[in-house]
Amino acid sequence: QLELAESGGGMVQPGGSLRLSCIAPGFNLRNYAVAWIRQVPGKERERIACISTGGGRAYHGERFSISRDNAGNTVYLQMNNLKPEDTGVYFCAADDYRCSELVGDFDYWGQGTQVTVSS
Repeated sequence: QLELAESGGGMVQPGGSLRLSCIAPGFNLRNYAVAWIRQVPGKERERIACISTGGGRAYHGERFSISRDNAGNTVYLQMNNLKPEDTGVYFCAADDYRCSELVGDFDYWGQGTQVTVSS
C-alpha cells in the first residue's frame, strides 16, 4: 500500500515562498500520477498541481510549480508569492493511472502539511 508523507509546511509572510516535499518510502513515485491538493478553510479541496507518470504537468495558476527528482523519491511543490488566501492544509495524493481533475479520483493520500500565510 502506497503511503505518502508531506513536509515543508509552515508559516510565511505574504510574498514569501515555500517548497513542499512528498515522499513514499519504498515506492518510486515515477510510477504514479502525483498531485498536490489543498484544503482551504470553508472551501472544498482543490487540485493545485499534478505530475503524470510520463512527466506531464498541470498547474493551477502561475505561482505554483511541481517537480519530481530523477530517482522518483520525492515530488515537490514550489510555491511563490504566497498570499493569505493560500493558507490551508496541503496534501500529496497519488493515483495509479492519471492526473485526474477530480480530487476524489486519487486513491492514496498523505496526512497533509499546514501552510499559513500571514504577516
